[in-house]
Amino acid sequence: MKIKVIITGSTGMVGEGVLHECLSHPEVEKILVLNRKPCEISNPKLTEIIHNNLFDLSSIENRLIGYDACFYCIGITSLFVKEIQYYNITYNLTLYFARRLSSLNPRMIFCYVSGFGTDIPDKAKFMQARIKGMTETDLFKLPFKKVYSFRPGLLKPSKGLKHVHKVYHLFNPFYPIFRLIMPGFILTLSELSLAMINSVLMDYQKQILEVRDIVTLSKINKYSG
Repeated sequence: MKIKVIITGSTGMVGEGVLHECLSHPEVEKILVLNRKPCEISNPKLTEIIHNNLFDLSSIENRLIGYDACFYCIGITSLFVKEIQYYNITYNLTLYFARRLSSLNPRMIFCYVSGFGTDIPDKAKFMQARIKGMTETDLFKLPFKKVYSFRPGLLKPSKGLKHVHKVYHLFNPFYPIFRLIMPGFILTLSELSLAMINSVLMDYQKQILEVRDIVTLSKINKYSG
């Protein structure tokens, strides 16, 4: 089964990692990345659209048709922005983008990178978890073929990536220990990326994938469909 995918956020760590995995995966035959600045990668599989305003896709909508999946990797940290800014990027932008894609590609699978600790809005204790929970809830209502929400914890970056914050390198020596004592929180970016690809290649039952689910799905190598 060959698939065509759209990736957003490929100039960030997670999106770059997902793109890296897609470029080398034999089942991914075509990749469209949508960025505000060039990803600076050249590959026969890859097409790039530079588009500054993701809140208005009208001028490029005809180029977003015919894809099997979207790996939505746009995100910002809640540490350095006000709630209204976080809500605008995390909820408003995600839902606008997803609604447009669902109208253009109703048979598409939409994979959303959420986060560890995300919960339904009424139960969430923290702003980040509440807003991501709202985003998940409304994404699940859209008329895609299927929507998956991935909730990674601490990620170990893949080797060779450009867009890795230096703080992640500090964790590298301790990764094996963290993985041993916190298996429900620690995973690699490669595992997250492979799980997203596998969610498209097979009919995975769970829509919300916590860390253990992501790791399990990443290791499946026999595809149905």
